[in-house]
Amino acid sequence: MHSPSAQHPPLRRKYGDLDYVIPTRDRKAVLAFFPSIGYEANDRFNTMQGDRRLYFFDGQNGKQVDVFIDVIRMSHVIDMRGRLGHDGPCASPSDLLLSKLQIYEMNQKDLVDLTALVLDHPIGKGDEAIDAEYVARLAAEDWGLYRTLQLNIEKLRHAVTELDVDAATITSRLDELWTAVEAQSKPLKWKMRAQVGDRVRWYELPEEVRSPYQPD
Repeated sequence: MHSPSAQHPPLRRKYGDLDYVIPTRDRKAVLAFFPSIGYEANDRFNTMQGDRRLYFFDGQNGKQVDVFIDVIRMSHVIDMRGRLGHDGPCASPSDLLLSKLQIYEMNQKDLVDLTALVLDHPIGKGDEAIDAEYVARLAAEDWGLYRTLQLNIEKLRHAVTELDVDAATITSRLDELWTAVEAQSKPLKWKMRAQVGDRVRWYELPEEVRSPYQPD
């Protein structure tokens, strides 16, 4: 796993769901796999949303599985095509970071997960680092994503001061990340949308009902 800090208080918590990302070519196999190990498919949801997302539930153990297809679509869209071929069971730290920071209505659970992720991963290159250039490039392609990242990084800065963690390290890494985002060249389309600003909504609200933070 990418964040050993999440295995210990104050960042350890209960997990009621599992999130996966798959390429389109694996959709049929996934539809067969989860029912074969005891998960019930949400047929209505999977019929309506199944080109981009699948949902399964283990009623006996109270576990749910969300499977995103090609992209992680929450408040924004993180395109994962071309980013799923590396070794290991987890997405890269950069993609895990974006999967949380893109959520406009983050909750305490998200902030705890992000705290562990940033605490355990420096800004840099490599499989176990947060790639600021990659994050900056995506933010420069979409002002809406940039704005949500900006708001959520400020929320995270505040959250870490209320947790018993190395807030200085986390804040320093967030500063380094945001410096790269601001330094990235922005196209004219981005600048024009920035002039409109918050007067027009720039995010979507995901369909799921998000469970509250449950510490161990």
